[in-house]
Amino acid sequence: MKNKMAAYLLEIKAVELSPAHPFTWASGIKSPIYCDNRLIMSYPEIRSFAADQLTDLIKTNFPDAEIIAGTATAGIPHAAWVSERMELPMNYVRSSAKKHGKTNQIEGKVSSGKKAVVIEDLISTGGSSIDAVTALKEQGIEVLGVAALFTYGFKKAEQQFKEAGVPYFTVTDFDTLIGQAEKMNYISKDQVIELEKWKSEF
Repeated sequence: MKNKMAAYLLEIKAVELSPAHPFTWASGIKSPIYCDNRLIMSYPEIRSFAADQLTDLIKTNFPDAEIIAGTATAGIPHAAWVSERMELPMNYVRSSAKKHGKTNQIEGKVSSGKKAVVIEDLISTGGSSIDAVTALKEQGIEVLGVAALFTYGFKKAEQQFKEAGVPYFTVTDFDTLIGQAEKMNYISKDQVIELEKWKSEF
């Protein structure tokens, strides 16, 4: 599962590795890896596989889930496909409340007392996931945990989820991805070492 998802991400260039010419994230971090899982939407076979894997993660780890909640915006399509498979209601959670209309932060029927799982496309530091969890909890929704397609595996994310008391599971991860990238001759062994060193800094 992990290797197949990683191979798919590399094949469609949803994940690009460039140790020699780092990408600049919105946060200003210089990164040798860039992950854009939005590209999955354009590949029916891959998006179906991803949705199947997320569904399996939820059924295995959060069998009591009653709501699937996607994070805006990249988590929304994955939440839609998963909620369809599981025949469960769906919400999506904005990073902040709208400035107009009903000023909603959570879209869809807000069902206080129900149990939700948050769907993310990727986890970096974990901040956006925890913000979504907090927003749901403030509306009386019990959050069982988070399911995501990919994680960078940063220690900071581990710490944030632990402090928030929120379990999370992912379809694939950074270590699997760079191992798969080496097998596919996408990067060299020296570049693997460089990427591992970069990850250890976070």
